[in-house]
Amino acid sequence: MQNLTIVSVNATSNKSLSVIIKVCVVVPLFCIFFLCIVVILHMFASNRQFLDTSRYILFASMLISDTLHVMFSVLLFLLVKAQVKVALGLCFPLLFISTATFRNTPFILATMSLERYVAIFYPLQRPAAWCSDQIWMIILVLWLLSCTFPIIEYSIGQHYPAANTFPASVLCQPTIVNSSPIQALFRTAVNVLSFSIVAVIIIFTYIRILLETQKMRQDKVSVSKATHTVLLHGFQLLLCMLAFTMPITETLIVLCADWPTEDIAFFNYFCFILIPRFLSPLIYGFRDQNLRSYIGKTFICFPNKVESLLTEQ
Repeated sequence: MQNLTIVSVNATSNKSLSVIIKVCVVVPLFCIFFLCIVVILHMFASNRQFLDTSRYILFASMLISDTLHVMFSVLLFLLVKAQVKVALGLCFPLLFISTATFRNTPFILATMSLERYVAIFYPLQRPAAWCSDQIWMIILVLWLLSCTFPIIEYSIGQHYPAANTFPASVLCQPTIVNSSPIQALFRTAVNVLSFSIVAVIIIFTYIRILLETQKMRQDKVSVSKATHTVLLHGFQLLLCMLAFTMPITETLIVLCADWPTEDIAFFNYFCFILIPRFLSPLIYGFRDQNLRSYIGKTFICFPNKVESLLTEQ
């Protein structure tokens, strides 16, 4: 009996240590990501040049979408790891925002590719919707579209038994509101359809701009930059689509290694959800010459400002 108690205590201790390690990996990484995003968004807000350019407005929208997704994803991760139960009325919005922002980013990537296409092919007769003062309407449509799918998905399935009582405390996981086969089928169909359409748009714009590069004898530099930008959007889309490889990697890990289920879930979450969302906006931000120069100035000037404040005190 005493041996069983010791084994139980050791198992609990190992599990607690594993949870602490996972939290210590995720939280600092999120803080670094959040700091970078805050710096970039502050730069957008303080420079009129970015607010007057449709491409940068779309990029800022993608930053906000990715930040919200990562923020709520990490919050859900911490709640589950800490075994904290929350009211269903609070759990539902958390899951809703996480799902909507997950689908919103690919839509923005497709829109950014189309914006480059319009800028190259219609430089003097750009449609009003693609101007900087009207691009917000397109962004609003993208957000509405992203929010529509989760609402439909949550409303068509057989919910968790406690779903009718919003004050009920539950462990906030997607299975709470996404437990029926029809929801899984709808979710798969929407993901495949939306990501396929986005991929087609990015490939189409890339090929068209690439062909235009060969035709144009003047301003080849800007067209070439647009080609590289669209190609980068394709890479960002691939990063987003890594989330769909989780069932495959889960099967491979089960076959090749004897990992606990929780460790497999964390590996998939960290490698195929968090890391791609961390990298995607940062790669684009640091690749753009204007953004890179402003980011460099911000980080160079910040220590000088801190030093001057300390000197004044």
